[in-house]
Amino acid sequence: MPNARVSTVVLDAQDAHELAGFYLRLLGYEVRREEPHWVLIGPADGDGVSLAFETEPEYVRPVWPTRNPGDQQMMLHLDIEVDDLEGETARAVAEGAVLADHQPQDDVRVLFDPSGHPFCLWVES
Repeated sequence: MPNARVSTVVLDAQDAHELAGFYLRLLGYEVRREEPHWVLIGPADGDGVSLAFETEPEYVRPVWPTRNPGDQQMMLHLDIEVDDLEGETARAVAEGAVLADHQPQDDVRVLFDPSGHPFCLWVES
């Protein structure tokens, strides 16, 4: 068995610091490392997956759900478990997220972060 684990998910953005700030507020994470075009954030207790953000000048916002051939497709999305789906959805929107028009499930809310990456807030049913 390999001795490997996912430690960090990296998201591209036109402004790494701006997107990191959104997720810092949303998740209550702290900055672990910072460079001019790259930011690493993670849980204060060190337990869990960290997120990193890299400035990519040619970044193109994904389209979800995909509508037209050739659109930049979503490559991945984050699932974030919450206790209060409606309350946390409202807080995410207040922090700069946008609620997606298409909502495929009652116990999940699909939102877009300020760079257009889809993410899901979900509650255990």
